Amino acid sequence: MEASEDDRIVLDPKVLLGNPVIRGTQIPVDLVIGLLADGCPVAEILEQYPHLTARDVAACLRHAQRLIQAERVCPTAA
Repeated sequence: MEASEDDRIVLDPKVLLGNPVIRGTQIPVDLVIGLLADGCPVAEILEQYPHLTARDVAACLRHAQRLIQAERVCPTAA
């Protein structure tokens, strides 16, 4: 099992085929990011998933940020 810097996001091949989830849950990071992208307020997410915390939601955003920062664009000739 691989964990993120703050240990809230884990990648475990035994949980959701290794997709990143919030530790101790089967709630995928992409679900939380999608809810936020759709305009769902954090308070509503926490209401829908009462075992999550605001720190869990923030960890999802940090995880997405790290992935985007790691992306590299390699220009090619047209």
